[in-house]
Amino acid sequence: MDSSGLLVFGAEERVFDDVPPPYQNAVRHVREQFDRDAFYDAVDDPSAFVFFGVAPCNVGVDYEWERVPPFFGWSVWSENKHRLLPIDIAERIFDRLGLTPLNTFRKEVNVRDFHPERYDVPESAWYDGPAAGVIIENRRGGSAIIENRPTEVEDELQPIHGDPEAVATSLVTADRIERAIDAIENRSGSVTTEEVRTRVFEMVACEEYRRLDAGNVEWVALRSAIGPVVAAELGGASGD
Repeated sequence: MDSSGLLVFGAEERVFDDVPPPYQNAVRHVREQFDRDAFYDAVDDPSAFVFFGVAPCNVGVDYEWERVPPFFGWSVWSENKHRLLPIDIAERIFDRLGLTPLNTFRKEVNVRDFHPERYDVPESAWYDGPAAGVIIENRRGGSAIIENRPTEVEDELQPIHGDPEAVATSLVTADRIERAIDAIENRSGSVTTEEVRTRVFEMVACEEYRRLDAGNVEWVALRSAIGPVVAAELGGASGD
């Protein structure tokens, strides 16, 4: 958050001018859920903190997307302390701000009892199978990742090819439209074709990213093609 109160988003070493399609779902979620009042009440200088998190995106593991939050809080950097805050404090901060923290499997593990090469990755909380990876952190702020990418999952991915209209028709499902409408209504917003179209596109970009990227999708063209499909589906629903 900058000094004016505007939330600023980025990835790795860059700040987004235009949010890339795979991140748009997460950015919208954070903007809608972030409790600015709670944040301002809790700190003297909002711009002295950077929030790090994970924006779930389908890069090989097909999560239960209707349940997975678009953003998981991971850690918080304090400029005043010049370090990452302890994970238990970061969890409480994300909870207070209205954002879901990454689920912690174990805390306070003695280093003498931990052997990365023999570590069994636990079951995921967000799909039927083992977690795609586990983040290991120490008290000094260091971290490492144990990845668990089953090869059979990678082999099942098929690129999505075709003209934007055909791709849009196949990916604009009744489930995604219903989830978009529910999200709008839960925000006490007015359900419009434009708003549903935007949210459906964000779902598609997130949930089908790997296959679309492998098929060299033109994101702008796909976004435009999704609009008429959503309009037709909403028109049919309103006429029943």
